[in-house]
Amino acid sequence: MGKIVAVCTSPKKGMRKKNIGEGMLKIKFGIEGDAHGGDWHRQVSLLAMESIHKMQAKGLDVGPGDFAENLTTEGIDLVSLPIGTKLKIGENGLGEVTQIGKECHAHCAIYYQAGDCVMPREGIFIRVLEGGPVRVGDSIGVIENA
Repeated sequence: MGKIVAVCTSPKKGMRKKNIGEGMLKIKFGIEGDAHGGDWHRQVSLLAMESIHKMQAKGLDVGPGDFAENLTTEGIDLVSLPIGTKLKIGENGLGEVTQIGKECHAHCAIYYQAGDCVMPREGIFIRVLEGGPVRVGDSIGVIENA
């Protein structure tokens, strides 16, 4: 079982996200108020704090939201989860893993600062199956592997 370290949104695509502390998962959308929300397969992005620590070890001053992830987690090996895995998020939220990593067509600011970015390799994406509030400190865990 892991935990939510940050809940992040941004008003526009292509920018770092800000930790808002809590948000609302909405079915067929993602996190209410986030620019990346919509009825598609990448409604919510997740990145592990352990991945952010790798970039910090390279000397970067980065933290939750800086990789444009919606949910920063700790204690759960996100990249090992197969597509189709169901995740319980907080008390009521349920998500399904739809994509592991992503292809970056245009490198982000982090890539240009460090010469690397973990999100394309270690970030995952889910679609929201059941909505509800999500807060920093909430649990996140696998309830069904694909």
